Amino acid sequence: MDLPAEHTALIRQRLAALDFEELRRRAQDAERELYNLGITFIVYSDKDAVDRILPFDVIPRVISAPEWSHLEAGVKQRVAALNLFLHDIYHDQKILRDGIIPRELVEGNHNFRPQMIGLDVPFDTYIHIMGTDLVRDRHGTFRVLEDNGRVPSGVSYVVENRHMMQRVFPDLMQDIGIRPVDNYGHRLLDAMVEIAPQGVDDPQVVLLSPGTYNSAYFEHIFLAREMGVPLVEGRDLVVENDRVYMKTTNGLAPVHSIYRRLDDAFLDPQAFNPDSLLGVPGILEAYRKGNVALANAIGTGVADDKAVYCYVPRMIKYYLDQDPIIPNVDTRICREDDALQYTLDHLSELVVKPVGEAGGYGITIGPRASKAELEDCRAKLLADPANYISQPVVDLSVCPTVCDDAIEPRHVDLRPFAITGKSTWVLPGGLSRVALKKGTLIVNSSQGGGSKDTWVLEGGAA
Repeated sequence: MDLPAEHTALIRQRLAALDFEELRRRAQDAERELYNLGITFIVYSDKDAVDRILPFDVIPRVISAPEWSHLEAGVKQRVAALNLFLHDIYHDQKILRDGIIPRELVEGNHNFRPQMIGLDVPFDTYIHIMGTDLVRDRHGTFRVLEDNGRVPSGVSYVVENRHMMQRVFPDLMQDIGIRPVDNYGHRLLDAMVEIAPQGVDDPQVVLLSPGTYNSAYFEHIFLAREMGVPLVEGRDLVVENDRVYMKTTNGLAPVHSIYRRLDDAFLDPQAFNPDSLLGVPGILEAYRKGNVALANAIGTGVADDKAVYCYVPRMIKYYLDQDPIIPNVDTRICREDDALQYTLDHLSELVVKPVGEAGGYGITIGPRASKAELEDCRAKLLADPANYISQPVVDLSVCPTVCDDAIEPRHVDLRPFAITGKSTWVLPGGLSRVALKKGTLIVNSSQGGGSKDTWVLEGGAA
């Protein structure tokens, strides 16, 4: 049995001084306060519960300073490689010509935007906000499970979880030396100002939301408040003479930089989905002419495609001439014949994921699937192999978690958030998601997962 980590000794000692009923009472207080504060998300598929809180576990996940220094360097490396990749595929396409990544995998991807070809963006940064999903295997090695480079969500819970712990467990946190997370909004605003069109002395930044029915609407409100900028919907903006304006009670006010929380397809009905009522007609042309900045850039979805993910280690070697600091989970791309055959032959041992889905939907976990579910997965693989990847079942690390009658181990992952303007900054910590259902590996909130506060201890790289 593994020994407890040395850097958690004081925290374990303080937790041990609390009886379980006291721990559970504080946990209930925390969840009640989260609901009263409106810190919720929406589950579209659940007809009985529209607004839910993200279940919160009060036992924190603790990361040592050296461990965080390693993770921070790995996330920065990955962001750098993905931004170089996006600049390349929309400009010279050297990586495609050199055969490092199959051309059809990029240009045939439904997130590839030909409108971005030849368009220069400030600092060659396409992914300004990135969430990198990490898991830790049985050997203690962190691995990248997934990249989120379109509209990554969850950072509001990172900050609110910390505030909650400060209110509910001040005695546990005292004199521990935990790196702060409450400056995320300031860092995000700084990056949005950096990428604004040149020559504007005081850029107007806004956060563009799809509206109240979006599952992450609470986060949109939270981030707009943290940045001190207006929260707008598509109907609040208008494009005139290829410039973007916000409707105000005093007339139209110019907008220079937009943090958008809606996908490309809904952004501009003139350029993408003509049926979209959420976007701003003409915004693509304003963007192409350099009159407005968008974060994340249009067309970043290619970089967080689950099939393209498999090639990121090769991108890191190709663009940076480095080995990955944080390795991928071993992955097979089912569009390749040998990978498809291996997956079919070992279906009961593997995790099979659709390339285009998010939130834990459409995943088949072979060792836990019924015979009927495996046959259904086999049929889908044969019908559309290019839509799937397969991975071994990663024996995810566990953290102690408050359950109904006791503290029990539950599987966790970690999503650090990186902000990139001129340079990249990584929020010290991230969203630790926890699989609250006993035995399950799926940590997604839409599938019943919860979250923990993530403590990065002082003493590492600044």
